[in-house]
Formats: sequence, structure tokens, C-alpha cells
Amino acid sequence: MKAVLLLYDSLTLKSLSCYGGQYQTPNFDLLAARSVQFEKHIVGSLPCMPARRDLQTGRLNFLHRSWGPLEPFDVTATALLREAGVHSHLVTDHYHYFENGGATYHTAFDSWDFIRGQEADPWVPCITPPHDAFARQYHSEQVESDTSGYRLQAAMNRTQIRTEPDFPSVKTFDAGLAFLDTHAAHDNWFLQIEVFDPHEPFYAPPEFRARFPNAGDKVRDWPRYRRDKADDDTGDLVASQAALVAMCDAQLGRLLDMMDAGDMWDDTALIVTTDHGFMLGEHGWWGKNRMPFFSEIAHIPLFIHAPGQPVGRSAAVSQNIDVMATLLDLFGVDRPETVQGRSLLNGASGRDIALYGIFGGAVNATDGRYSYFRYPADMEAAPLFEYTLMPQHSGAPFVAAELAHAALHPGFDFTQGMPVLKIPAIKGAKRPPMQGGGFDDTETVLYDLDADPGQNAPFRDPDIEARFCRAIAEAMRAHDAPTELYDRFDLVEPA
Repeated sequence: MKAVLLLYDSLTLKSLSCYGGQYQTPNFDLLAARSVQFEKHIVGSLPCMPARRDLQTGRLNFLHRSWGPLEPFDVTATALLREAGVHSHLVTDHYHYFENGGATYHTAFDSWDFIRGQEADPWVPCITPPHDAFARQYHSEQVESDTSGYRLQAAMNRTQIRTEPDFPSVKTFDAGLAFLDTHAAHDNWFLQIEVFDPHEPFYAPPEFRARFPNAGDKVRDWPRYRRDKADDDTGDLVASQAALVAMCDAQLGRLLDMMDAGDMWDDTALIVTTDHGFMLGEHGWWGKNRMPFFSEIAHIPLFIHAPGQPVGRSAAVSQNIDVMATLLDLFGVDRPETVQGRSLLNGASGRDIALYGIFGGAVNATDGRYSYFRYPADMEAAPLFEYTLMPQHSGAPFVAAELAHAALHPGFDFTQGMPVLKIPAIKGAKRPPMQGGGFDDTETVLYDLDADPGQNAPFRDPDIEARFCRAIAEAMRAHDAPTELYDRFDLVEPA
């Protein structure tokens, strides 16, 4: 067996025509015709690295810790494949893999290739930036003078990224296709092609940007995580995101063409998905992490082509921890007890609920009919701890104020007998949501996805909520969630 996982970042369901989206994405349409297209696929842990830990371990990250590295006790997909004689290779431009909070993920693969230049990747030296030139070129929301600023570093990187072949995601596909060109005839390999796009900033080559004209006098393609301003024309942001999705679709087409040319469909599995979605002004919000996890964030695309498997659409409720279990199943590797994901092959019926969220936020669940956002009565009063042996945030280690009151915890059923640090999750720590402020709209609500697919009519119902609370508590028990979380969310811990 050989398999490819193509992982985009922040690919929204509403962007894809095969999901009834607003843009024409012909290559995703072609992929859908060759695959099982999952209609109720849901996120797990947010944002970037927590989602990737879900994909590697087949269990939810957000119940025990925030953004951080793979842990010493984690049983990963790539390690299990290695034991089965399968070589794993990563090609990516996702620079968070190479920061403090993600630095153990790429080394989980047998080999890897890193493409520089995405977003604020510290690639082009930011010593004497041309501030005046950037002020003339970019919208004021995208101009920074601080040499450590994300937006300033991104502007410096763009000075070296001008034409389509320069773009990191294009180079990432180049590297992935080169691997396939060399190894397509070989057996027992797993390739993960992972691109940062269409994550913000929505920077696309001129030929794609020209398809969606709506630019102001200055470049603005990087939204802030905030509420939509009633008097703000965000057409340039929407058009920029559409252009970037079009480029992602074109790059997918290159992969599909290679699979056609090499007759790879008969012996190579292809899984295509993303980590989470993104708010593009829906419900008055831009971004992710801070706001409730509406379908624009939580409901994501998934396509699975497996040789010998039928194609079509699946209404099974699934989530990204199931992708890991599916990968093991493709290679005939037994699923260890630590894995909470379930294989999605052979017409799998899916799960009763999908549990999802971000560390410190709501605990969310859906059964495909309803979505339920359950928040603590007081976000700051309820005890909250991070459990880890790798105390790293997204760009820096935990600080002394966080670790000063750390204690040793005996561990959980998935830590292989290793104790872990129990660290108070203090307010103001460098964990998501950071951009734009903390959590907002923290009200427990239900949505009826059949009657109200746009989630515009929140309601409460004691019977439905009681059923969800029982199911959430059972899912938390299966993940050996910390005891204090049951109190935090006013749930009854199963006996």
C-alpha cells in the first residue's frame, strides 16, 4: 500500500463548489468524483498544532493541553507505520513545525522537506525594513513598525515571493510531486503534502488575484481576528481569500494529473482534508479561536480515495482523529488502545457525536442534527490546568509565572506510565486565543442544523442538552479527561 495525505490549512467548506460553495473549484470537483466525500466531517482540537496532534495520535488534544509539541508518550501514526515497514515523508511550508511549540512533529516522519517563506516565517532578514515603502503599499491594518511583528516579517518575505513559482505552497507541491515521480512505482510509503494555504494572509499570485478584482488603493489581504465592523468594506479580504483558494485548487489539479498519468488510482490512497475553517464575516466575526465554533470553523471538507473502495457521499459523522485510524487501516496496522479515532473505510457508520474545541474554551459537540456549544458559567473562575511534559507555547516556552506552581501529576491512561506536569493555566499565557483578545460570545447554546443550517437561531432545550451532556461526559471519559473539567462544565463524571 501507498498513501498520500494532502493537508490544507483553513480550507473552508463554503469555498468548494462540490460542497455547494460560492467559488468554482473544478479540481476539487474532480477529486469528489474519485472519492468518498464526507458531508459531516468535523474538527477536533484547534488551532494548528493541536489539530496536527489529533491527526498524529488519533485522540483529542484540547482536553489536556493547549498548543504544544508531540509528547514523549504519544503513540503516533508515523511511528506505528515505521514499525510496519512503511516509510513516511513530509513536505510542508507550514513553518509552525519548526518553532518551539511544534518542533517534534516533523521529526515524527522518517524524512521531511521544509519550504520557507509562509506568513511570518523568519526567512528574509528583518534588519532594515523599508517602512516607508510598505506604508505606501499596504493598508494601515497590515503595517507594523515592530521588527518582531508578524505582518512586518510577512511583508519582508513577500519581497522574495512575486511570481507563481516563488510561492511556498507551489514549491511544496513541486517537492511532493518530485517524491511521487521517484517513488510511485515503489511500495510501503506514506507521503504527507501539507500547505499553509489558504490560511491568512490571503496572498496569491497576480494571475489568480486578477480573477477576483476588488482591491483598494492599498493591499489588504490579512484580516484581524475581531468582530466585523459595520462600516468596513471587506470586499478586498473576501476577494483575496477567493484568489488563494483558486490557487489551492490549481495545485490540487497538478496532483490529480500526476495520479492520472501514472495510473496511481488503482494502488495509491489519497486523503484530502484541512485542520479547521475560518470566519469570513459570517455571524459578524473574522478569524477563529475567539468566537463560538460555528460551522464555518467546525464543519470541514474530507475526501478519501482508497483503492477498491466505492466512491460517493457519506453522511457519517466523522472528525480528524478518524483520519489517523483510517490511515492505519489502509496499511493493515492494528489500532492501539490509545487511539480514539475510528476507520472511515468500508462504508463506516461514523460516530454518535463528534467532540471538539480549543483548550480553555467551550466543549462543543454535534450529532449531525444539532450542534451544542457548552461554556463554563465563569470562564476564569473554574480551575484549569495544562498537562504536559513539553511546556512550550506556539513561539516560546512556558514562562516562570506559569511553571512556578507546577506539580507532578501521576499521568493518564495514555501516558504510558509517565507522570506529567500539572501547570495552572494562568490568564494571559501565550496560548490561543491571543490575537484580538480572549474568548467572546461565551453563551451555552444549541442549533438545529436541519432547520437552521446557518446557525442563526440559537435555542435551549433541557432534554436535548441532557442527552448531549451525557454523550460529552462519556467522550471525555474515553479520553481520560482531567477530573476538574467535569466541574468546569457542570457535567456528571461517568462512574
